[in-house]
Amino acid sequence: MGEADMREAEGHSGSTSHSNGFSSSPSARILTLAILFQMAQTYGPVFSLYMAETHMVFVNGFSSVKEVLVTKGTQFAGRPIVPVIDYITNMKGIILTHYGQEWKEQRKFALSVLRNLGLGKRSMEERILEEATYLIQAFKENASVPFDPYDVLDSAVTNIISTLVFGKRFEYEDGSFRNILELIHQGAKLIISPWSMLFNTVPFVRRLPLPHQMIFKRAEKLFAFYAREVEEHKATHVCGQPRDFIDRYLEEMRKPENKGLGFEDSTLLVAVSDLFVAGSETTARTLQWALLYMVAFPEIQEKCQKEIDTFLGENTCLKYEDREKLPFTNAVIHEIQRFSNVLPLGVVHAPIKDVQFHGYTIPKGTMVFTNLVSVHHDKTQWKYPCEFNPSNFLNDEGDFLKPEAFMPFSAGPRMCLGENLARMELFLFFTSILRSFQVFWPDQSKAPDLTPNFGLTQFPNHFKVALKCRQQT
Repeated sequence: MGEADMREAEGHSGSTSHSNGFSSSPSARILTLAILFQMAQTYGPVFSLYMAETHMVFVNGFSSVKEVLVTKGTQFAGRPIVPVIDYITNMKGIILTHYGQEWKEQRKFALSVLRNLGLGKRSMEERILEEATYLIQAFKENASVPFDPYDVLDSAVTNIISTLVFGKRFEYEDGSFRNILELIHQGAKLIISPWSMLFNTVPFVRRLPLPHQMIFKRAEKLFAFYAREVEEHKATHVCGQPRDFIDRYLEEMRKPENKGLGFEDSTLLVAVSDLFVAGSETTARTLQWALLYMVAFPEIQEKCQKEIDTFLGENTCLKYEDREKLPFTNAVIHEIQRFSNVLPLGVVHAPIKDVQFHGYTIPKGTMVFTNLVSVHHDKTQWKYPCEFNPSNFLNDEGDFLKPEAFMPFSAGPRMCLGENLARMELFLFFTSILRSFQVFWPDQSKAPDLTPNFGLTQFPNHFKVALKCRQQT
């Protein structure tokens, strides 16, 4: 990738990315995303940067991102070598493992198990609606004063994936459960921290007692939690009567035909981690944004509530299939995902062999980032690319319409395997909250802060909401 414009881009990145040293402040991370947009405007949809010796390619705009994820999806289905990730996962699991037969078998198995456990079925819908009753009760208990909703949202979402993986849910006030969730959130921040980047790019520092060791200490605590759950399952599992993902994996490990395909204890722990972390962090963050947007745009909240009330009448709850009868509410949920961009750069890809792309040769194993924010703000794809507006998902008749450029779950061979679960959770939790409460901003002296913190996920600063009960549930 030695073309003149690429060299110029690389030089430009060097002069900016090091200007403030290794800053981990939110403003520095936001600036980084802004720089990526500026560079796309200057250098086109494909450009590269270097961090020390690490070569990174950034792909921007719907057309180019679609080419990476879908048209050439298999060619870009690899994962690059990322020492901090590979050290934690030992290059196993479902999400971050490298491309190959083992990954294909692990992903195929995980999708099969999730479907068998009710993914996309009525049984899963009932499970989410049951959890929604706990969530609404927790909101009611906090309705007397403004409160930060994130912890209860986080707990509700995590309990859904917990029932699938571990076969049980946790009480919201369970201190050990909250500690595990906090470890996950800290890990999501640390994994893209300057110390993590230093670990990836400067080999001799890896064994030194520097702050990057915190990443591995937290990972060890998480994996100890997963290991305890696995051991408990081994002690109580009845062959032929699987209760959850762990039980089914243990049974798969015993099949002789799976020898050499990675079905072993170490892979099970990473697979559990993949599902547990991916199934909690992004959906909980999206619901956090959902409430923030509803208090920032009360007229949109009111219109959702009127549509829901008109459709439901005296009935108490919605079904997932009802989303087709609620075009505006459905559009709002999709717009929340589009505008919040919870995974701004998706999960990093890599070519499985040298690839020709936009006139450049991208070597095998190169880090390739698909800028999903640029897709969701592509002026050629959206009616209102830079504003929060549900009309982006409505046609002229007010019917719901999902543009092809909607990619919060990525696309192609590596697309999120929990998409259907996340979509069901977002609809049922969101409508349950709006059915039960009017959510408003408690401090009328200032507007809600919609500025995102840019990291592995994009999330708002912590905020408080006030609640007014709309009806008995």
